[in-house]
Amino acid sequence: MTEGFTAVDLTCSTPPKTASNGRGMDFEQPIFSVLTGGLRAQQAGGTTAVTVGTTSDTESGIFSAESELCVEHDSELDWFCGTDQKPVCSECASSGACRGHAVTPLATRVTAVRNQLVDVCEKMQLQAKRIESFIEQTLSTKEQKLQSAASRAREQVLAQISAVREALEEEEQRLLEEVQREEERVEQCLLTQRAHWNHALTSLTQTRSHLVHTLTHTPDAQLATSLQEIAERVEKAEGVGEPRDTEQLSLNSACSDSKLLRGLWATALLLGPKAYRSPHLKFDERTVSPLLSLSEDFCTLTFLHKKSRQPLPYDPARFDCWPNALGSMSLSSGTHTWVVDVGQSGAFKVGVCYASLERKGSGNEARLGHNGQSWVLSHYDGDYSYCHAGKKVPLQVVKRPQKIGLLLDWPSQTLLFYEPDSNAVLYSVTQQFNAPLLLACAVTDDSITILHGAGREEMSNVR
Repeated sequence: MTEGFTAVDLTCSTPPKTASNGRGMDFEQPIFSVLTGGLRAQQAGGTTAVTVGTTSDTESGIFSAESELCVEHDSELDWFCGTDQKPVCSECASSGACRGHAVTPLATRVTAVRNQLVDVCEKMQLQAKRIESFIEQTLSTKEQKLQSAASRAREQVLAQISAVREALEEEEQRLLEEVQREEERVEQCLLTQRAHWNHALTSLTQTRSHLVHTLTHTPDAQLATSLQEIAERVEKAEGVGEPRDTEQLSLNSACSDSKLLRGLWATALLLGPKAYRSPHLKFDERTVSPLLSLSEDFCTLTFLHKKSRQPLPYDPARFDCWPNALGSMSLSSGTHTWVVDVGQSGAFKVGVCYASLERKGSGNEARLGHNGQSWVLSHYDGDYSYCHAGKKVPLQVVKRPQKIGLLLDWPSQTLLFYEPDSNAVLYSVTQQFNAPLLLACAVTDDSITILHGAGREEMSNVR
């Protein structure tokens, strides 16, 4: 070695690994980082790493790709400067531009690069084999499993749809037959009533005609002695009675009631492709009782204890005695649903009412569920019930729901209460609503929150 400079080994810190010598390789290391990252890591220990590439003569002014001699010293380029990443001659290394730099014999450098390239090529070959194996084995197996899984899924769908279709067809047949029987029963009642009252009308008409004739054509002396006959005819006429409409003359709506059909119908509305998700429904702050507080987003009602209550300005729309509040949207068409989070509240009511519901006083006229203008699901002291017009229907709830859902289908005049997590129907009622409906809620323990509301058709503000 030429005096005045020190040779430094630029080979990788890890000896090259080849398949021919039987040593393993680090297959987790990225392929193209081997040349750059592996050698560069040695700089901290006094050895300079290199990258594959060629420094052009325009960058260095010393090395020319067309010559293996140093342009400055006309000497062989038999050393490699790790600092400048270029081949140099011994003169450059000892006393020239690369003096004091980390250098190594060019042959050593080339050997290290070749060994690295061998490793890279071997890793590429092994990676190619892994890819081929993945394509031929894994993907092929996955494709077969996919076909089997898809086939099973199709069979399951068809089987479930077939079961639902079969049940619906049987239920359809049963309900149509029930409606037909009820229709025939009412028709028979109507025929019977028609025949009875036609006969009564004829008898009454004849009796009246006879009495009118007696009144107008009978001599006074004879009329005075006809009281017994007249009394008998009057008694007969009075026996006809007054006609009255009865429930027997109307179709019983229960003939078309079906838990199966109602459940499937509700599920289709709640989970079908046109489920409702528009969060528009909120509480109208004008209606909120002074016993409650309303959150800033107008969605949460909280029961206030006596010390927390503050007087509110008079408003004809505000409930003054009962802890009630109404929704801000009136519902008079389409299909709508909303969910109220009742949390751990031990006393609440959730339902609908007419806008004409009384707001003042402590009477039943303003008490939800105790008048003919409100329909609510009530929870108090662990018991659940449906309340309307002062009548309660106890509900069997297997698990205490954290949320109560309401579904109002205006075309069918159906109000349905359900449990959103399972979509289980808690209670449903079909009634002829004769005015727009508002969400109606009450709470006397903790708080309740409207989570969302929606509708397929217009929901207009009642204010």
